[in-house]
Amino acid sequence: MTEQLGPGDVARAAALLRQGALVGFPTETVYGLGGDATDGKAVAGIFAAKGRPHFNPLICHYPSAEAAFAGVRADDRARLVAKHFWPGPLTLVLPRLAACRVDLLAGAGLDTLAVRVPANPLALELLRQVGRPVAAPSANRSGAVSPTTAAHVLEGLSGRIAAVLDGGPCPVGVESTVLDLTGKGPVLLRPGGVPAEAIEALLGRLGRALPIAAAAATRSLRSPGMMLSHYAPGLPVRLGATEVAPDEALLAFGPALPGAAITWNLSAAGDLTEAASRLFAGLRWLDAEGGARGCARIAVMPVPESGLGAAIADRLERAAAPRG
Repeated sequence: MTEQLGPGDVARAAALLRQGALVGFPTETVYGLGGDATDGKAVAGIFAAKGRPHFNPLICHYPSAEAAFAGVRADDRARLVAKHFWPGPLTLVLPRLAACRVDLLAGAGLDTLAVRVPANPLALELLRQVGRPVAAPSANRSGAVSPTTAAHVLEGLSGRIAAVLDGGPCPVGVESTVLDLTGKGPVLLRPGGVPAEAIEALLGRLGRALPIAAAAATRSLRSPGMMLSHYAPGLPVRLGATEVAPDEALLAFGPALPGAAITWNLSAAGDLTEAASRLFAGLRWLDAEGGARGCARIAVMPVPESGLGAAIADRLERAAAPRG
């Protein structure tokens, strides 16, 4: 059962999030599906609850700009727009710091992170009480209309999440503007609650991202709600491994194949949620350790393509794609 919480139940919602559960909560834009961004299993649970077909990067929510900038490299541009538009419906994509606490899955394995400080007072109080970054895409099944009331959340996710915190209808009703500040010039990745003209008044002319269809085709997206190019290991990746050579690093699922130089098991028990939570960390570890030990490639055991397995398979296919 999904608990229905009111404004007086913020402490309960925060406790659930700290325990690794998923909670729908209001922002000024739409309701978000929150999970502890530092907990890989909670983040994987977000993808599972939404039926999200790809590991798109998620927006991480914070109670203040200081908290948001703790895990990313914020330049003068980022601090300027944050001063003007936070709290508010603006998401900034910034370079991720090595010491960032956010799980790699929340950022889709990238070296960047999408961060924002919402304006909803109930959301801010929830984030303060959680005391950790909260990853939160819109609280709806993938492909459905974004929810602007608690009732909308329950229509799609009742029984799939622990609770929804009812803060009334969302006043903005469209998702946040997403601004990429990782390059020399600022780039508008997604229009939203903060008009582009208001940002241009501070930063000058904004670049525009590829149209979503074109970006998806090239797999070059950098934004939540789009579908970005993901971390690709330096070692070649071999899929569908049923045996492994001594010079190969093994990404295992279930009982591991014998004979590999090194092994990272996504889930010895064959649990897809655990596997999703360990995917990006495993690829990075095998790439670094395998490279140091002279491994020729990363061999990947088959993963069932049901549920989150489809997203895992999609990511692995990208990792194994021919290098241009």
